[in-house]
Amino acid sequence: MICHLSIKDFALIDSLNVSFHDGLNIITGETGAGKSIIFEAIHLALGSRADTTFIRKGNNKSVIQLIIHIENQEIVNFLIEHGIEIDHEDLVITREIHASGKSICKINDTLTTVSLLNKVCRKMVDIHGQYDHQSLLNPENHLNLLDLYDADHLSDLKGKVNDSYKVYANILKKLNHLLNTKEESQRKQDFLKYEHSEIASAKLTAGEDESLKQSLNILENSEKIYQNLSSVYDITYSHSEAVVNQLGKAASFMGDISLLDDQLKNYQSILYDALYQLEDLSTEIRQYREGIQFSPNQINDIQERLELINDLKRKYGNSIEKILEYQSKIENELNEIENSDEIIEKLQKEKITAENTLKEQCLILSNHRKKIALELETKIRTELEALNFNNAEFKINFDTYKDTLGHISYSEQGMDLIEFLISTNKGEPLKPLSKIASGGEISRIMLAFKRIIGQYDNISTMIFDEIDTGISGSTASIVGKKLAQIALNHQVICITHLPQIAAMGSNHYRIEKQTKQSNTLTSVKELDDTETIEEISRLLGSDNISKAAIQNAQDMLDQAKKFKAGFN
Repeated sequence: MICHLSIKDFALIDSLNVSFHDGLNIITGETGAGKSIIFEAIHLALGSRADTTFIRKGNNKSVIQLIIHIENQEIVNFLIEHGIEIDHEDLVITREIHASGKSICKINDTLTTVSLLNKVCRKMVDIHGQYDHQSLLNPENHLNLLDLYDADHLSDLKGKVNDSYKVYANILKKLNHLLNTKEESQRKQDFLKYEHSEIASAKLTAGEDESLKQSLNILENSEKIYQNLSSVYDITYSHSEAVVNQLGKAASFMGDISLLDDQLKNYQSILYDALYQLEDLSTEIRQYREGIQFSPNQINDIQERLELINDLKRKYGNSIEKILEYQSKIENELNEIENSDEIIEKLQKEKITAENTLKEQCLILSNHRKKIALELETKIRTELEALNFNNAEFKINFDTYKDTLGHISYSEQGMDLIEFLISTNKGEPLKPLSKIASGGEISRIMLAFKRIIGQYDNISTMIFDEIDTGISGSTASIVGKKLAQIALNHQVICITHLPQIAAMGSNHYRIEKQTKQSNTLTSVKELDDTETIEEISRLLGSDNISKAAIQNAQDMLDQAKKFKAGFN
């Protein structure tokens, strides 16, 4: 829900801070006081198009900031997926509009796009007024609204459709790829065969290049290795003063006295161990030295082999393993090309089977949707009648998604194309909701929907402007009661000029416009109980707040309180 709104240098607002609460938040004020400015500021903060004309005269920019308490883990996950850091449950949204035309959007101090801001805010706040962007006017949302009405029963059916669609879509993707690339693949076949032959003829083995480099290094330094090993062998073994001979003498001397002390005996043992190890080492050095070959031809062979491997690396991968992976990929492509006709035939049969299964699941889902649509239509008509839409007709129109060739087009949601149609006056034809001209009518229609499906959706805040356009008396009272009922499951912010609606509020705010010297300023004040009674009296048309007007307002508030108490 929206916890706090901060506005600076926006239209008639110099600086404004207001906190909102749970339940029904009512905003009232004199005509021209600036109620629409508050609505515009919130609308802008939620991702609407920037308009530099709202920048307060004499300033370079306007800044609007919202603090929204996140109540849905899905939103948290969405933000994290898009790189927005979430340190706590409050989301800080900042929108700056510069006179130069530049617009800056931030979510938790992270710069973001207006598009992403709009997507995030649509998941948390629904605005209803004179704008055509709201969720109810978009036919793409109608299917989701219908499904929300019976989400528990539809969940299993939609799951089956989704699973069948994934199978069908995967087959279709493979088939279309083969059909679209068949001619090109045949031209590519010769080139792939050449590449495959070049790699295969090299008969590469993993790790071969490193082994060759090591062998080459030894061969290139074979003379030095031979000379050094000969020197080591001479020192350790091959002449009278060799280390082995000297170590043997030392061990013999130690043996003469080893029986005199256990520690001396241990020294003798260590000397003999060293002697044996050195003799073994000398033998291995001699064998290694004798095995050294001085072969320029072998060096050339290894260098040529390494050049071949490096050439293949440049073409097909930066390692032998990558080259072999590429070879395997080529083999699969060649097999696909050479057997494309058989594979296409097999996939076409699989497509028919998968499409039949998908169509069957979609029909089951569609039939259930049509059943619940009839029930929802009846309830919506009842709510519309209660909202003083006499003789209103409402219908959920079903059609089938089709492609340009007239074939059924499936999705993970099924094949239904749904749109809400309405006629608000007797004798008028049913028309899409987007054709309804009055913002107030749209808002009251949304009230009807929210009364029925509001408890199922995940949008926490609803904002209503112009909901009281063209209504009064009993209709206004009914609208106020509907708003109070919706506020049980949502935070509602409603801008109104009708006392019947205002009396139903949980929290009341008054917008005031003041003229100081050459400036006109708009401010917002949260009213206490006494001030609320006075404001209701003013809305009732009392220029002078008399005792009778106060009593009339108090009676209206008492009736509203009694009505809301019936919810508990």
